[in-house]
Amino acid sequence: MSFDPLGFDRDLLVTIAAVLAVVCGILAAGWPYLVRDDQEERMRRVVQSSTRPRLTDPALSTEGRRRTLLRSEPSKILSAIVERFNLARKLEGGATLQLLRSAGFRGRAPVITFLAMRVLMPVIVFGVASFYIFVVIKPDLPLLAELGIAVVLSGLGYYLPTVYVKNRITKRQKSIRRSWPDALDLLLICVESGMSSEHAFRKVADEIGDQSRELAEELSLTTAELAFLSDRKTAYENLGKRTDLDGVKSVVSGLMQSEKYGTSLAHALRVLAQENRNMRMSEAEKKAAALPPKLTVPMILFFLPVLFAVVLTPAVIQIMNN
Repeated sequence: MSFDPLGFDRDLLVTIAAVLAVVCGILAAGWPYLVRDDQEERMRRVVQSSTRPRLTDPALSTEGRRRTLLRSEPSKILSAIVERFNLARKLEGGATLQLLRSAGFRGRAPVITFLAMRVLMPVIVFGVASFYIFVVIKPDLPLLAELGIAVVLSGLGYYLPTVYVKNRITKRQKSIRRSWPDALDLLLICVESGMSSEHAFRKVADEIGDQSRELAEELSLTTAELAFLSDRKTAYENLGKRTDLDGVKSVVSGLMQSEKYGTSLAHALRVLAQENRNMRMSEAEKKAAALPPKLTVPMILFFLPVLFAVVLTPAVIQIMNN
């Protein structure tokens, strides 16, 4: 048994770190079974809720909403962690809730999961880093330096849930942005055929699901809000806040103005659909214009050496034969 100059039992610390890493690994492996986030099931419930008639009685309305809420019960372990460390106070500003909504996470369970993972991830990363440092690589460093590296890495684990959510937001916005002009064309066709905005949103959500499940979910949720909320303006504003896209916000603004002033909704949608298509074309042109500079370095590193080899190899062979 070896001892550190500072009095720490090195073998004991390595054993503790290994046990902690195993426990954290088991927790990480069982994480998908603790929290369920079935997006298709949530979409189905939203569509079902949107097809139900609007309830005028407050008691019945409350009960109906309670049955159709897109909420799953959070894990008891995660709820206990949030309550133990009083993590709910971090939700006072509303930024965390808005971040989760933009990523497609709604209800109480995703919030509890996100807050709890901010506490668990540093512990998991510390256990994994300690196991890798003390057991796998075993660097020739003082014990405090090795522990310092593990602590720094565990600090980065605090930001991993936020990074995951922001990455999900980026992918979600990309999918919605790609399918939004097509959804506007479908919405225009539905409105011109005589459908109300609520039925038009429902129809577009059904048709656009194969192209973009994220956009279909947002439109389905908007349909449900149009059916249940007394102020239609709130439903449109929520759509713009959840997607956080300029193209969607411009359409939301046009819809609210049409509702307020009674202007032609079909004309506004036609103009907005063309603007969104122009925006998508501009983005494609920008990506195409930025492609040649990006290809310069790969061509220099991979294409030119091969070209030189093909051109010079016959001459080199001829010189060597002579």
